[in-house]
Amino acid sequence: MQHVLDTGVLRVGTIYGLTTYYNGPNGPEGFEYELAAGFAEYLGVKLEIFPYYTVNELFPQLDNGHLDVIAAGINVSPERYAQYRFGPAYQNVSQKLVFKQGDVRPRELDDLTGDFMVVAGSGHSETLRNFKGQHPELSWQETNDKDSEELLEAVLADELDYTVVDSNILALMRRRYPELSIGFSLSQSQGIAWATSQKSDDALRAALIEYFGKIHQNGTLAALEDKHFGHVRQFNYVDTRDFIRSAAKKLPRYQPLFERYADDLDWRLLAALSYQESHWNPKAKSVTGVRGLMMLTLNTAKDLGVTSRLDPEQSIRGGSEYLSTLLTRIPDRIPHPDRLWFALAAYNIGLGHLEDARVLTERQGGNPDMWVDVKKRLPQLRQKRYYKTTRYGYARGNEAVIYVDNIRRYYDTLVWLNEQQPELLPTEPDETELDETELDGDTVDETAIEVLKDDDNLTPVEESNEQTEGGQTEAETIETTDEAKNENADTEGAENVEDSDNADDADGSNIAEGFINAEGSDNTENNL
Repeated sequence: MQHVLDTGVLRVGTIYGLTTYYNGPNGPEGFEYELAAGFAEYLGVKLEIFPYYTVNELFPQLDNGHLDVIAAGINVSPERYAQYRFGPAYQNVSQKLVFKQGDVRPRELDDLTGDFMVVAGSGHSETLRNFKGQHPELSWQETNDKDSEELLEAVLADELDYTVVDSNILALMRRRYPELSIGFSLSQSQGIAWATSQKSDDALRAALIEYFGKIHQNGTLAALEDKHFGHVRQFNYVDTRDFIRSAAKKLPRYQPLFERYADDLDWRLLAALSYQESHWNPKAKSVTGVRGLMMLTLNTAKDLGVTSRLDPEQSIRGGSEYLSTLLTRIPDRIPHPDRLWFALAAYNIGLGHLEDARVLTERQGGNPDMWVDVKKRLPQLRQKRYYKTTRYGYARGNEAVIYVDNIRRYYDTLVWLNEQQPELLPTEPDETELDETELDGDTVDETAIEVLKDDDNLTPVEESNEQTEGGQTEAETIETTDEAKNENADTEGAENVEDSDNADDADGSNIAEGFINAEGSDNTENNL
């Protein structure tokens, strides 16, 4: 520890990977990287990251003093615990046996009859060696040439029958590859922690304990965990598959419009929002009266100068402007990406109800400026003992949480498809997809949703995967008779927004008036 303070440099070893460290478009990214950057800032020193390709390369560097800490998402196995010192566990994962959907599902180790490979030196290989005594027929290969993500891709390509991966990595990868299926859990939940050398002094470990204790207490750890993993805990095979298919067949028709009207937004975020709203169906409608690709209410469309919500270009322009307006009304002190999640929630439930949830959050001792805290209180807006104390009353706040998580998942998948697999996004739309049918109400996928739990059981849960009712719908806007007639014309541009005499949205979601003030408000009960 004294060496770190004397040199003013913290040397952290990690591995390249989806959950650890990689170079993104704006510089270094990854869950472990952000934790390490926070620890260096906590110590008041400069961070130096040394990324490696395998775990086997890390530990010798720690032994010879070239690294101060290993932050690589490694599990604290008995073997490692005997050789190294560890900080506090900050995440729990379990090891999952993965196979390709459509193949025979293995339910125990004795069912493994095909090609089986894991990363050399990983906790997975240690676990398998521990099972070898009880299962003498068990055999597998180990590799230093591929990481867990590549092994999963090899399973999909039928180059391997099985591999093992940690539950947090699998949760992310299944958003890209829904055919990855879980046979069984190879281990109980295990703690993830940073490793230091046995030769390191107590001061370094004490600093780790203090740092992780601090970020656990102030919510920073929960916010980081939610940022990287919070939106992928639930997995819906059919929804994921259909989204990837729609991205290839439907999205090319509207992508130029998303790009044109995104302005300061990422067009892929706008596209993800539109998919959540309408599944890229320009004639989509909800029973509450919202319509079009971006599911705008009549009042919001009128405010934005949208004369036809059925016109894809007008709808996308209006939706983009509305989301941008919501972003400007989130307090400047709230950093990215939380302010974006707040804006998306407001698009769905209205700024007024979002403000109510933030007030409840503060009353209950949470941080009203952190999405991870507010998302816990949004479902309370449908419980009488809470909503009767709020300004705008009842709201389906639980749907807003699902809504934001879905958009985040769709966005992540679109970024990956666009940047890593561009061939999956053709430049021309599939003409067979151009004849859309109207969505007479909300679409429900009657599919099982799997939860990647951190224990030994995979518990299927029942959950409605309803397409949420578009932005600004809490006021239950009702179409006028004239517009209802126009809708039956079934032609784009058949609406006349100017004929609407709807009342203003009761939840405060219209652009006319806002409730989230900038920092400095004296009335926290109504203005945070």
